[in-house]
Amino acid sequence: MSVSPDHPRRVFGVREAAAAVLTATVALYIALVAFGNITDFDTNRQFVRHVLAMDTTFRDEDLMWRAITSRAWQDAAYVAIIVWETVAALVLIAATWLWLRRRDMRRARLLSSAGLLMLLLLFGAGFIAVGGEWFAMWQSDKWNGLDAAIRVVLLSGLALLTVHSTGDRSGPARSG
Repeated sequence: MSVSPDHPRRVFGVREAAAAVLTATVALYIALVAFGNITDFDTNRQFVRHVLAMDTTFRDEDLMWRAITSRAWQDAAYVAIIVWETVAALVLIAATWLWLRRRDMRRARLLSSAGLLMLLLLFGAGFIAVGGEWFAMWQSDKWNGLDAAIRVVLLSGLALLTVHSTGDRSGPARSG
């Protein structure tokens, strides 16, 4: 196999291997989540409906004005979540491919970062902040997805930090 001078193979160090493995792990996870949401559409649709309707919260009248009870809006939110998860999975799969090819580490970092940031937005801002706080999901015994969201945020954050630890270290040395 010949290697183009424009795309020389780089040494795959421990940091790059860790970035590839973590990117692949998150890609597999979110691909399975999206696949499950598509093939078992109704299960998590019910989850989204209950969270948005706030029907299993303490039903505090000072908070219930936030509830979204329109089935159309609830379903639109759920479809948007599935689309977002699917796009994030595809971006992370492409990033994994680039890590494994070892030809364009900058692009692998870029795609990994994009996919991981998508998940941090969805699960951090979407599920933890909006679902957990705005729609008071934390109050529900049955429809509380905060633990799962926190796991995704932690895994995605760890992967993002690892990906960025592989940054280009060929620049000028820093003086201390």
